[in-house]
Amino acid sequence: MVQQVKVSNIPVDLIRTLAIIGVILLHATNDFSPNRMDQLEVVRWLTVDVYQCIARIGVPLFVMLTGALLLQPSKNDESIGGFLKKRWIRIGPPLIFWGALYFVWTYFADHQTVTVNTVIQGYLSLPYLQFWYLYMLAGLYLITPFLRILLAHADDKLLKYFFVLWVLGASVIPVISFFTIYNISNYVVLVTGWVGYYILGIYLLKVKIPRSYLVLFTALGITLAAIGTYFMSYNYGGGNSYYFQEYLSPTMILTSVMAYLLLNTVKMPSFKTTQNQALTPNGENAKNNQPSKLRKLMHVISENTMPIFLLHLMVLYSIQRGYFGFVIDGSLINSIIGVPIVTALTLFICLAIILPLKKIPYLKNLIG
Repeated sequence: MVQQVKVSNIPVDLIRTLAIIGVILLHATNDFSPNRMDQLEVVRWLTVDVYQCIARIGVPLFVMLTGALLLQPSKNDESIGGFLKKRWIRIGPPLIFWGALYFVWTYFADHQTVTVNTVIQGYLSLPYLQFWYLYMLAGLYLITPFLRILLAHADDKLLKYFFVLWVLGASVIPVISFFTIYNISNYVVLVTGWVGYYILGIYLLKVKIPRSYLVLFTALGITLAAIGTYFMSYNYGGGNSYYFQEYLSPTMILTSVMAYLLLNTVKMPSFKTTQNQALTPNGENAKNNQPSKLRKLMHVISENTMPIFLLHLMVLYSIQRGYFGFVIDGSLINSIIGVPIVTALTLFICLAIILPLKKIPYLKNLIG
């Protein structure tokens, strides 16, 4: 069974900040990918390839952190109704609010027809590209009460058995079917999808591996994903090019798990505790207890990852299409520096829009 872990021991702000940067970084690469693979463009393509492999860990980090926070044994006494109500308040209003804005965006910016039927279907499936995450998250919320009971009584052997089934079903069987002449039925192993990352989030908190090994295996995962992507693109092309960057591929499971373990070795003081210490009359030491500017920024980003996640594509496309009065894309700047610049610019524009809006009464809960 899983053990209770103090939330203060989990570097929540650090993981959320790096995860949202990863999400933005991934989408920022889209406009820097060359349309061909000749000698002049291969360096640019490989640069984007590496950035994408690093960025892909963003969503798995979000899911594992969510599992670490919601599957704690101390929450087992929470009623199903109470839990689902809290989760609806968390994702329901933002889904409706941002979904409506993206229907407007689809009409005016993407020049697509928007009707009552497209709006209804949009809310039933996806209002826009990045909303898939909210629907996946909703699915994890729905099975959380069941998983809490399971984790409260499952021993270590049973959990390891579950993870073996998950890796087999989500990753190994698809690899065998793709790279060999043999097809294994998907019905053999039903444990697939994001639930593996979700449960790993709480389970991995008790796993201790030397930091040097974690750095090595994280780098190895990124390297294998990048090489695999190049191999697939060179030999197959099309939709198969990015197989080794898929969230449930062997390379990305390795990279995401090792990165999550590595980040959990970072000891960060609680932001609220640090603030309280700074306000107490401790003489000369009080000033030293104040959070650094970087720590404050990290906390602000962490507190606003939901609206940043939902808004960032609108901002990113605005930068790429020149809606802000300037354009930054692969035709104007080298991808090595261009991708990080667009990522940072998108992040801070999102914050500049979101923070003032959250000060408006009744709007804070809608924004997320």
